[in-house]
Amino acid sequence: MKAAVLTEEGVRVRDVPTPEPKPNEVLVKVRACGLNRADLLVASGHAHGRIGGAGTVIGLEWAGEVVACGAEATGVKVGDRVMCSGSGGWAEYAVTDYGRASPVPANNMSWEQAATLPVALQTMHDAIVTNGRMQKGDAVLIQGASSGVGLLGMKIARHMGARLVIGTSTNAERRARLSEFGADLALDSRDPGWVDAVLAATDGKGVELIVDQISGYVANQNMQAAAILGRIVNVGRLGGFKGEFDFDLHALRRIDYIGVTFRTRSAEEIREIVRRMRADLWDAVESGALALPIDRTFALDEAADALARMKANAHLGKIVLTV
Repeated sequence: MKAAVLTEEGVRVRDVPTPEPKPNEVLVKVRACGLNRADLLVASGHAHGRIGGAGTVIGLEWAGEVVACGAEATGVKVGDRVMCSGSGGWAEYAVTDYGRASPVPANNMSWEQAATLPVALQTMHDAIVTNGRMQKGDAVLIQGASSGVGLLGMKIARHMGARLVIGTSTNAERRARLSEFGADLALDSRDPGWVDAVLAATDGKGVELIVDQISGYVANQNMQAAAILGRIVNVGRLGGFKGEFDFDLHALRRIDYIGVTFRTRSAEEIREIVRRMRADLWDAVESGALALPIDRTFALDEAADALARMKANAHLGKIVLTV
């Protein structure tokens, strides 16, 4: 089969063996794939958990048809249209744990649209609802809100009953569009005055929940913008892996600072993440309320070009590969 593989010359489409599903896995004929920042890291030679290095097939999310099921796979059957998360998705065929395959709604959702959703739905429901413990009436701030995951995060916060949704983007053009995805207020995290704007919007109290995809340079400002007993969920590190941290401010605000990643979770834990997400959000997915715009579509043979577009940070919404 053809697959987008990391080589010494970069990402190239090569012929590789078709994977065989383990007892807990399903084999999917891939129709479309979504791009994520982690794919860019792997493509540049960095490890992402157990994924990485020469010979790695890139890709964390895809959509397609189930063509084989392992003996232990339940809730899915051959012929099902599914959207999946996992690894090795930028290929003609991919395998994943049965618990990471969700049904593509029968509401005329395209393969391309389905491929934009798995990572964002799972990541943001886990961050906002499970770890962030969002309650109806909370004020929520999404740092790095113009990414695909961030855009869906704002929609999820609104869907779950947030009273105020704030999103940040350092790009003025993309910042101007955040209101289309549920933001009441759009701010620039590089602007020294953004914390004051958050406090003004919350009558000086601060937000109950921050989902942080930036980290690095915003860590202390996040705590200034958080309410006493607020929660900060560390999802991404777009602004750097290290930075200053005001421990006294952390104590004064009595903040829960929570780190999350899928890289160190077991198959059972991820199945539970998917189960909880579907319990809360699937009606909204099926209705089309939780959807993402597609920035641009590339063929699998153009995987390197798709990665270059993501690296240029020139997109709003998801970049998609078709297979």
